[in-house]
Amino acid sequence: MIHRLILCAAAAALSLAGLRGEFEKIAPDARGRVGAAVMLLESGESADLGGGEHFPMQSVYKLPIAMAVLRRVDRDELKLDQVVKVERSDFVRQGQYSPIRDKYPQGAELSVAELLRYAVSESDGTASDVLLNLAGGAQGVMAFLNEINVKGINVVNSEKEIGRDWQTQYENWATPEGAVSLLAALQAGRGLSAESRALVLKLTTESIPGAKRLKGQLPAGTIVAHKTGTGGTRDGVTSATNDIGIVTLPDGRHLAVAVFVSDSRADEATREAVIARIAKAAWDWASSAQQSRPAAG
Repeated sequence: MIHRLILCAAAAALSLAGLRGEFEKIAPDARGRVGAAVMLLESGESADLGGGEHFPMQSVYKLPIAMAVLRRVDRDELKLDQVVKVERSDFVRQGQYSPIRDKYPQGAELSVAELLRYAVSESDGTASDVLLNLAGGAQGVMAFLNEINVKGINVVNSEKEIGRDWQTQYENWATPEGAVSLLAALQAGRGLSAESRALVLKLTTESIPGAKRLKGQLPAGTIVAHKTGTGGTRDGVTSATNDIGIVTLPDGRHLAVAVFVSDSRADEATREAVIARIAKAAWDWASSAQQSRPAAG
């Protein structure tokens, strides 16, 4: 039995090394910087490529902002049905994505729950900034991340601030390992009530953008609770094409995956395919890792 366990452990280690090797093969197609990290949440097994490097989050940062707001809801400092006035002065600029601005050009009154849906499921920049204020600003979000012991994520600016200056987006960064740590905290419900955790998972599962990223090459019907992030293109270089999420495997286990493509000269289809291929490699590894484990007894 001991010999059998040693062989299985060696096989698992080799498969993790092989997974990292797959990341290394895929990454050059992006013609930029690629960072990826994956973790099988039930076992803690993980692999990464550039896992400790800084990548601009863009809208990925709406996930920790939403979680910080829900922490305040859990503390009865805010209510989901609380109505918040969204002024025209809150709107992000044209060119930044905001269904709220486009639907309500004179402003609107929206509940906290509606703002969360707009920010997380639709990636609305205006909703994100209003929620950032409700969370106590960037300091409030960072305090929440510290509370749940998530490192490797830096929230500094509003969407409006990011939209005014190209370089500012790089100050709002995550490491792939930090993003996976956030996903692990979400899956475990760290810092959130069961109701708030369920709401975040619902909103991320219903997320509209990014169908060709993490989900792109996974089997049809796979549940992926994810948040994308996309930067602009300047001089042929796209600053960010990102997706992070929790993938539910067929046997019920959960795979946290974070992929960041930064400063890329590749076209959108190629950038998204890099993310999809990395997610599929992680899926294949997780499936084979399960098959290599010894049976009980």
